[in-house]
Amino acid sequence: MNSEQKHQDFTIELQREGWQFYASPHLSVLEAALANGIALPNSCRNGTCRTCMCTLVSGQVAYRITWPGLSQEEKESGLILPCVAVALTDLVLAVTHAKK
Repeated sequence: MNSEQKHQDFTIELQREGWQFYASPHLSVLEAALANGIALPNSCRNGTCRTCMCTLVSGQVAYRITWPGLSQEEKESGLILPCVAVALTDLVLAVTHAKK
C-alpha cells in the first residue's frame, strides 16, 4: 500500500439531498460533514444522545468507541451514529434535517 492509498478519502453522499462530501479516515462522518459546510443534526458528539442517528444506505463504517448508543437490532437495521463513526468505504446516508 502506498502513502496515497493510506490517506484515501471516501465519498459520502446524503441520499435525500444529493449532496456529497469527502471524509478522510481520521475524521468522524459528522466531523467531515461539518468541515465541508454540511450541518448534520448533533449534540453530544460522543455517541450517547442519538441526535445524529441516521440510516446507512450503503457502505461500511467503524466506530471510535466500543459500544455506541445503538442496540444490536438498530445496527442490524442500518442505523449509525455519525458522531462516532468513521467511513471504511464510500457511504450513502439517509439523514433528516441536514443543512448547508
